Amino acid sequence: MNKVIKVKVKSKHIKSIQAGYPLIAEGAIEPIANDIEEGVIIDLLDENNRFLAKGYYGKQNKGRGWVLSRNQQEVINQLFFEERFNGAINYRKSLFDDAETTAFRIFNGEGDGIGGLTIDYYAGYLLLTWYSKGIYKFKNEIVAALTNVADWQGIYEKKRFDVKGTYIEGDDFVIGEEAQFPLIVKENGIQYAIYLNDGAMTGIFLDQRNVRKTIRNKYASGKTVLNTFSYTGAFSVAAALGGAIKTTSVDLANRSKSKTIEQFSVNGIDYESQAIIVDDVFNYFKYAVRKNLLFDMVILDPPSFARSKKHTFSAGKDYPVLLEQAIQLTEKNGIIVASSNCSTFNMARFKGFIEKAFNERGEKYKILEEYSLPEDFKTIKEFKEGNYLKVVIIQKRP
Repeated sequence: MNKVIKVKVKSKHIKSIQAGYPLIAEGAIEPIANDIEEGVIIDLLDENNRFLAKGYYGKQNKGRGWVLSRNQQEVINQLFFEERFNGAINYRKSLFDDAETTAFRIFNGEGDGIGGLTIDYYAGYLLLTWYSKGIYKFKNEIVAALTNVADWQGIYEKKRFDVKGTYIEGDDFVIGEEAQFPLIVKENGIQYAIYLNDGAMTGIFLDQRNVRKTIRNKYASGKTVLNTFSYTGAFSVAAALGGAIKTTSVDLANRSKSKTIEQFSVNGIDYESQAIIVDDVFNYFKYAVRKNLLFDMVILDPPSFARSKKHTFSAGKDYPVLLEQAIQLTEKNGIIVASSNCSTFNMARFKGFIEKAFNERGEKYKILEEYSLPEDFKTIKEFKEGNYLKVVIIQKRP
C-alpha cells in the first residue's frame, strides 16, 4: 500500500479539485495504465506537476477514486483511518447518548472524509458498505482502526463493487460476535427488526429517521394512510403508532408482506387490522381509482429506478406522473409525503415536479415542511450530489 502513483489532472478539472471537490471523476484525470490496481494511492498533479491532492484509485460509477487528503506528506494507514473515525464518532455523540435511538450512520463517505465507504451502527453492531474495490483494499486497516476507536460487538459488511452499485452476494459477517437476527433496534422509540446478513438491504432506510418521526408525531393521528413502495412498512409502522385509523402498504416484492407483518408485530400492532398488499404500485393506483378510494395521507418514496413486467420508472423522468396519480387518491386537505433519493436532481427541480403535477391535475397545494438528510448523514458543500434526499410534505388544498 506504500506505492504512490502520480496522476495528471486535466486542466478543466483542476479548479474543482482545488475547491475541495472530493470525487476523482473518470474524465478528470489523464489515462492510467490498465494494469493499475484499485486501492493504489495516487497524487493528483496539475499540468506543471504541482501537487493538488492525495487520494485512492477505485472505480465507482463514473468515478475513478476519491480525494483523501490535501497534505502531500500524509500517509494513508491505520492511524489515518483512526483519526477520521474518531472525528466522525465524536460528531454523533448525541445519537450515541440517545437511548431511544440505537440505529444511525456513524460514517458517511466523503462527508466524513473517505469517499466510497459508509458505516452504520445497529444496536452494538457495525455495518460497513464498500462501494469500490479501491477502498475495500484497505479493509484490514479500517477494521483495525475501528477496533481501536469504537465500541462494537460485531462487524458486518455489504459489497457494492458493481459499476451500478449492485450488491455482491457473499458472507456478510466480518469479525466479532455474530448477531441474533432479527436484531431489534430503536429509532425515536419505534422498534424495527433488521437483518445484517440477508442480502443487499437491512430492513430500514436510516436516512428517513426524521421523516418517520414527523409522520408519527404530527400527521398520522386519525388518518387513513397509503404507503407506496413500502418495502418493510417502516412508514406504516410510524403512522400506526401515531394514531392512524388504518395503513395500507403496497410493494411489488413478495417478501414485503412478511417483512411488514414482522415490523408491525415487534411494535405490538395488530397487523391484521392493517392492509398489506403485494402489487405493482401503478396497478394499485388504477384499482384505487376504479374503486373511488381516497386517503388522508399518501406516502411516495419510490426507488430512483424500478422495473416491473409492465412498467419502468425513472425518478428523474416519471416522478410528476407518479405524483399526479397520488394527488388523485388524496382527500381534500389531505397530506402527500413526496420523497426521492435520486441524486441527479436537486430540491428546486423536485419542487418543479410537484408544481407540474398539481397543475396537470388542476389542484392547489401548500408545502408544509421540507427534509433532506439527517445530521448523521454528514455532507459537504463541495459535493452537492452527496445530499441526495429530498422530502416535501404537501397539503392538497380545496
